[in-house]
Amino acid sequence: MKLSTFIRSNIETILVEWESFARTLQPKDGQMSPLALRDHAKLILLAIADGIDVKETPDEQYDKSRGEAPEATGPESAAATHGTLRHTSGFTLIQLTAEYRALRATVLRLWLPKLSAVNEEIAGDMMRFNEAIDQALAESVLTYSNKSAKTRDTFLAILGHDLRTPLATMSMAAAYLARLPPGELKIDQTAARIQRSVDTMSSMVNDLLDYARTQLDGEMPVTPVMADIGATCRTALDDAQAAHPDRQFRWSGSGDLTISFDQHRMQQVLSNLLNNAARYGTNDGPVTMDASGTAEQVVIAVNNRGNVIPAESLAAIFAPMVRLSVEASADGPPSRSIGLGLYIAQDIVEAHGGTLGVTSSAADGTTFTIRLPRTAAA
Repeated sequence: MKLSTFIRSNIETILVEWESFARTLQPKDGQMSPLALRDHAKLILLAIADGIDVKETPDEQYDKSRGEAPEATGPESAAATHGTLRHTSGFTLIQLTAEYRALRATVLRLWLPKLSAVNEEIAGDMMRFNEAIDQALAESVLTYSNKSAKTRDTFLAILGHDLRTPLATMSMAAAYLARLPPGELKIDQTAARIQRSVDTMSSMVNDLLDYARTQLDGEMPVTPVMADIGATCRTALDDAQAAHPDRQFRWSGSGDLTISFDQHRMQQVLSNLLNNAARYGTNDGPVTMDASGTAEQVVIAVNNRGNVIPAESLAAIFAPMVRLSVEASADGPPSRSIGLGLYIAQDIVEAHGGTLGVTSSAADGTTFTIRLPRTAAA
């Protein structure tokens, strides 16, 4: 059976294996739908089958083998779109290339047993198939890399913009202090502005250092001790209330909340979730934090009411350099987010052997749920 005919006739079988493999590569939250996992795989396969059937001269085959095929014109190819969407979904470049490696192996493994002998036509089909796979991979890698570069540039622009605001505040405060007459003591308000700016910049720098640490070492260092995480929850709630005095916060706890955890790191996680909930939620309802303990684990849920986060955003919400699309209100506190908070929060929770997930719906609002085992690895 000709390879292009085999691909078209068995496309669903191939797609099932594609989806199964992609599921092992999906981001940590594991919430991608079968449709998202398959993405443009069907269109990629059909394009590969069509490519096998296209007649080529020896010169054209030689040029393609050297990556010198004529550039495609018209709409973006399915493979190119696939590269962009895999970046958005939080796949790494290595995982993207692994998809194509698995696809190549799957098609050949399913097709070769159908053949009685390998002749010149079959060998030609295999060569054309490998060329088509390599071409699709190159298109995906190109758009993935372009998206990655754009994301990095956007991140640097956001960082520069967000740091400029507290720096400008500190500069104006310093100029104001320099103009005060000797012995002037009414500087409390100015000192408070400077401190808020310093806190904002410190938060950004700490996020950058944590992100750099996870990229270099591959893991978030934690020092767990046995303690009441309910007390840490209440401390984080008090801090969030002070930062957002116009918002209502509610706390509830039940069961045994004594577990092994790093108090400083977990307060960092809880503060991030509470501040996000206050910043992106509406005033229609309170921000709630509920902690419950069972024999095996402690579950902490932070909920707010507001705009529903789209499914495509949920799939990438824990990826680095991703910021929620809903901006803080103009009269609210300055944003300290540079798109690393949720990424770092998930790393901290996973360093405790736990999980951090999110759901969002009009009926139930947006809920971030932390699940921590009773004993965390040191």
